[in-house]
Amino acid sequence: MADTTHTDTHIDKNGTRYKVSDKQLSQTQTDTARLAHLQSHYASHPSRGLTPAKLAGVLLRAEQGDLIAQCELAEDMEEKDGHIFSELQKRRRALLGVDWQIVPPRNATAAEQADCELLHELLDDLSTLEDLIFDMSDAILKGFSNSEIVWQRQGALWLPEAFHFKDPSWFMLPGHESGLSRNELRLRDNSLHGEALQPFGWVSHIHKTKSGYLSRNGLFRVLAWPFLFKNYSVRDLAEFLEIYGLPLRLGKYPSGAGKSEKATLLQAVMSIGHNAGGIIPKGMEIDFTEAAKGGKDPFEYMVSLMEKTISKTILGGTLTSQADGKSSTNALGNVHNEVRQELRDSDLKQIANTLTRDLVLPLYMLNCKSYRHSSRAPRLEFNLVEAEDLKVYADALPKLVEIGFAIPQSWAQDKLQIPIAKKDEPMLSIGKVSVEENGQAKLKQQTIKRIVALKQQAERPNIVNDDQQLDEMIAQLGDEMIPALQGFSNEVQGLVNNAQSLEELQAKLAALDLNIDEATEVLQLAMVSAELAGRYDVSGGR
Repeated sequence: MADTTHTDTHIDKNGTRYKVSDKQLSQTQTDTARLAHLQSHYASHPSRGLTPAKLAGVLLRAEQGDLIAQCELAEDMEEKDGHIFSELQKRRRALLGVDWQIVPPRNATAAEQADCELLHELLDDLSTLEDLIFDMSDAILKGFSNSEIVWQRQGALWLPEAFHFKDPSWFMLPGHESGLSRNELRLRDNSLHGEALQPFGWVSHIHKTKSGYLSRNGLFRVLAWPFLFKNYSVRDLAEFLEIYGLPLRLGKYPSGAGKSEKATLLQAVMSIGHNAGGIIPKGMEIDFTEAAKGGKDPFEYMVSLMEKTISKTILGGTLTSQADGKSSTNALGNVHNEVRQELRDSDLKQIANTLTRDLVLPLYMLNCKSYRHSSRAPRLEFNLVEAEDLKVYADALPKLVEIGFAIPQSWAQDKLQIPIAKKDEPMLSIGKVSVEENGQAKLKQQTIKRIVALKQQAERPNIVNDDQQLDEMIAQLGDEMIPALQGFSNEVQGLVNNAQSLEELQAKLAALDLNIDEATEVLQLAMVSAELAGRYDVSGGR
């Protein structure tokens, strides 16, 4: 394996030259003293008392590099709004369980092929890879997701021991005066422009849901306004139910009542609606008056409208999450599901690019001998091809091949998602019956037919004499023997026509391997039939 004390110079994703040592790999960046304050950071929950003006301020500060409030508000939205949570779960969970592979570079050498197989084994043994993919999908909402890599040494190999997801509020964007890219995530180290992420230390995924700067990239900024308006409607609906859900209670006290008596009556009026009971002094009254007419429909309409907007934002449609019973047809639902499939494929391609850059490439550089330059690095790809209908292709392909279509086998196997069998790998096959077993089965089947025919003949009036029956049996035997004998008689005829001398003909006849199995079966069947006929005649006293 390659020397793990890397003193040679490498080039990272930004073209920056750097060196990697064992000490850097064995320590995580966030464990350093200058970043210890991040461990004690707690969210301020900006969703409390959220107003349009407050939300606009959160969005504006994020554009200026302060991502804390925006990330914390996104977390609150996912926790407080069950609809946002469920729709995001559908999109994020759809990324799990998809097969992947390590693809070598173009025109790969034998060493590069072998290293790709090694990398596939290393990643396949990582039990935390699926958790990492799920954590990376958090960037769909927030725009970015960072997981710190904890490296460990196993023999001559450097392998990831764990991936620690870090809260998005730990990161910031540098100001425009720093001369750095506005899309470069940096750790908040209490400096003006933050600290750069350590090479080989992070899986830093930026998810492009729309074009623009990173601070405006996530779905959060699209979902924030429907979330706010829905919250207003939910709050108003709760007040409506509190006011109009219970009857109006009026207390009447007699003239001359004192303050203590009035207070007693007021307490009874306020509590009797929920407690369904109470006491008041004699002479006082409580009347239950029907509340003014009101409707919940406007609030429900607003909530439904915002939830549909949320569904379309996250999944590209509404019929994969909820149906209104009016426009929800099966065909339209299938179209919406295809849109969601396109989103899944796009998400996986972006995640594959990040995994190739931040995980596969470091593993390749640290552990593989064939590494020369990052441009020749293998890449991780998800298998996004859906298996076609096997039955349709099984019927269509043979017909297309028969009329002359030259169809590559690899294309058909890709379409049907059937992998190419490796050398000496057990393969499925159609069960084959030996020639002897097949002949015996055929003979048994034909014998049964003959027995049935004899029985039917015995039950008919005896209008045919024995000589006629014998002639019919001989003629039937001849009809069945002629095709069997014709096969090898043609072979003998060909040898006779092509022989130059008698000696040559004798030699070729001696070497000729004639197949007489079919003729043997016919003779066996005739003998069995004759024996059965004889037994029948004896048993009948004929």
